[in-house]
Amino acid sequence: MKKYSTIDDYKDIINLPNPESKRHKRMPALSRAAQFAPFAALSGFGERIADTEKASEEKRSL
Repeated sequence: MKKYSTIDDYKDIINLPNPESKRHKRMPALSRAAQFAPFAALSGFGERIADTEKASEEKRSL
C-alpha cells in the first residue's frame, strides 16, 4: 500500500498553467487577504478579561 505520493504521480499535470476564469476577474491580493484576516468572534471578551485581572490584582494588594 502506497502512503505518500511522489512527483512521478503528477508528471502529467505539473507543468500545466493555472486555470483562469473567463467570467470573473482575479481578486486583488489585498481583498483576498482580508477574507482570511482574524476576527474577534467574542467581541468585548478581551475587555472583560482585563477587568477581571484588575479586580483580582486589587484584591491581592489589599
